[in-house]
Amino acid sequence: MSGIKTLAKQTVWYGASNIFSRFLNYLLTPLLTSVFITADYGKISTMFAYAAFLNIIFTYGMETAYFRFIQQEPEKKVYNTAFSSILISTIIITSLFWIWSPQIASFLEIPDHPEYIRWMLLIVAFDTFAVLPFSKLRYQGRPVKFAIIKTANITINIGLVLFFLYLCKNSSVTSYWSGFYDNEVGVGYVMIANLAASIITFLLLFGEVVTFRWELNPSFWKTLMNYSWPLLIVGFGGMVNEMIDRFMLLKLYNGTSQEALSHIGIYSANYKLAVLIVIFIQTFRMGAEPFFFSQSSSEDAPKTYARIMKFFVIACCGCFLAVTLFLDIWKYFMGNTHKEYWSGLLIVPALMLSKIFLGIYYNLSVWYKVTNKNLYGAWITITGVFITVIVNYLLIPVWGYWACALATVCCYGWMMVVSAILGQKYYPVPYNWGKITIYIIASLALFICYFLIRNYTDSLLILHLSSAGLILLFLLLVLRAEKNELRKMPFIGRYI
Repeated sequence: MSGIKTLAKQTVWYGASNIFSRFLNYLLTPLLTSVFITADYGKISTMFAYAAFLNIIFTYGMETAYFRFIQQEPEKKVYNTAFSSILISTIIITSLFWIWSPQIASFLEIPDHPEYIRWMLLIVAFDTFAVLPFSKLRYQGRPVKFAIIKTANITINIGLVLFFLYLCKNSSVTSYWSGFYDNEVGVGYVMIANLAASIITFLLLFGEVVTFRWELNPSFWKTLMNYSWPLLIVGFGGMVNEMIDRFMLLKLYNGTSQEALSHIGIYSANYKLAVLIVIFIQTFRMGAEPFFFSQSSSEDAPKTYARIMKFFVIACCGCFLAVTLFLDIWKYFMGNTHKEYWSGLLIVPALMLSKIFLGIYYNLSVWYKVTNKNLYGAWITITGVFITVIVNYLLIPVWGYWACALATVCCYGWMMVVSAILGQKYYPVPYNWGKITIYIIASLALFICYFLIRNYTDSLLILHLSSAGLILLFLLLVLRAEKNELRKMPFIGRYI
């Protein structure tokens, strides 16, 4: 239990800023959906999907390699070698994509705006330069600075978006502020705000950046790359599973490009309603990755991992119910200016279920990371990509964004199952699959109850009271099943 307490403390410290920052970022959704029609929001979503792919290519698993090898080598040696590698590769990759920016813009159906591509390249480049300095802060146990910089990044981003799209755009033509807004730039101001925030974030990490010394020992660099290159496939494949549906919607939807972009906008806006689970998973990973490596040599590590998995699933199921049972409230986070975004609400439960599967997969992935079998993770991800592409290819022309939601569930469900089977072969962990399965099925059953109630009443009061009652039933189930372990936990235990 002490291991879980340690992870909980790390997750709280490093996760608080992530939760706050992601929630602030999530507030951009109603702002942007109020300003832009679905097609324009589709352009924004497509651009940031492109950035997500670039992030994986630019970092190629070096962050995980850093945490892995500081357990074996001097931290300075690992940091300097990894940073030197990233510095060279970022400059080369940015230059190549910069040259191809007109062609990329045409492929993304924005041929008149190659500058969007260039701005996005600069965003990714500066974000990449910040990856290892942020990792150093986590290694050194400096959560306050970490939290301040992360929060500053999103605060600056949101502030500039509000400045350009509300103050400047809505100012009179004779106003001083109107000079800062050009209608031709349009959604590009979202990228300009993000770029400014990324540059300032890098500058705020100056203390960690200046500790860097050029060091690219070929032998050790090869060791790092042998460990990290399968993670590039894992990360890239994971991003394909997350983002390829936007590009496939753009190219395969049975309609005009404008209609396809509109569907992307609706899908992306509703996708963000899975934010609670996404935030929790990302927060958990920030504390879990260094923790899993530090615990890997302990005899009790498998038991610790099993306990962590169980409580992780409980938390994810709680997030699932908190969103799906109150969709009539959450829909207003997409704004009510363009209510066409609400037409995609019913895909949210499927998307959130897929996130639970993804979270379980992240927990399971500890087996190949601590045993240096990252290539297995790459193959698992590749099979997931195959499922994603096939399902989307076959069904998008028929079902539109519903096909994307189904593909996500199938992909992450498959990856979860395969990783669980292989993990028990190469690094057995006594996961309590019986309880995990019960919690997931119970969550789905409670949502079905909510859906049935919703079909029989138009009263929001009755609906919301019923939702609260269903969540209470889930909490009682957890309390009954986990009473003995909950009693051992700090704070919670005193009330049980």
